[in-house]
Amino acid sequence: MQPSMDESIAGLPTSHLLGSVPAVVTDEKKTTSYNATGANLQLFPPNNGSAGGQGYQTIESPSEGTEQQSTNKWKGVFSISSYVQYFNVDTDIVLNRLMSSLYPISGDFFSKIGANPDLYGLVWITTTLVFVIASFGNCATYLMDRRSDGSASWSFDVGYVNMAACSVYGYAVVVPLGFYFLLQYLGSNASLVQFWCMWGYSLFIFVPTSVLLVIPVEFLRWIIIIITGAASASFVSLNLRSYIGVNDHTMVLVAAFVLQMGLALFFKLWFFA
Repeated sequence: MQPSMDESIAGLPTSHLLGSVPAVVTDEKKTTSYNATGANLQLFPPNNGSAGGQGYQTIESPSEGTEQQSTNKWKGVFSISSYVQYFNVDTDIVLNRLMSSLYPISGDFFSKIGANPDLYGLVWITTTLVFVIASFGNCATYLMDRRSDGSASWSFDVGYVNMAACSVYGYAVVVPLGFYFLLQYLGSNASLVQFWCMWGYSLFIFVPTSVLLVIPVEFLRWIIIIITGAASASFVSLNLRSYIGVNDHTMVLVAAFVLQMGLALFFKLWFFA
């Protein structure tokens, strides 16, 4: 049987035909690798608005970004511009918070300030209290001296101002700071600015009380200062209890109450003795 023409053509060798390309068979595949050691990746588009001129933005490594964020955080702590937002409050808001501080049993001060605590009340109340207790303390001393001995000489004691400034400013700053770190250590989520705000407004009740302590009747003075101290201490401890929301920190609440009561007794014994 004669083979067909298609089979004959298919059996011809093709290596000598015009236009044929012999196949190249290799035993192993060659791969090309590119090493980009120390490559400086960049973002597009270029950062044309940077202070250093035009150019591409370099992508920072994670460690560099974390270090930069930590540095910026500490710079913000010591920057005055970081605290400007806490002084941007209306008069109505301040008055409402002042009235809340005179009702210690409510315990809802933190819910009223919400996410908008202010440091204006802290600065204004403490500064006013310094001059009030220093001036009225001198006035009370004068009245008591005149009552005991009408011929005795009397002079204004400037040391009252120094002692008032150290005690009031120191208490308003250090005590909330101490409770903040204590609650952080105990696992509670505390806000330092909210603590400063609450403790600042808790001192407002001592401003009108200082006027009443001028009365030259010792027994009445003690009644006034005990009631005032108990009201201020209750305001701090009850609001702190509602803020913490747990019953495991009873000693923290007792410590806050005792410190606030101790401040009231210090005012009485030092400035209105």
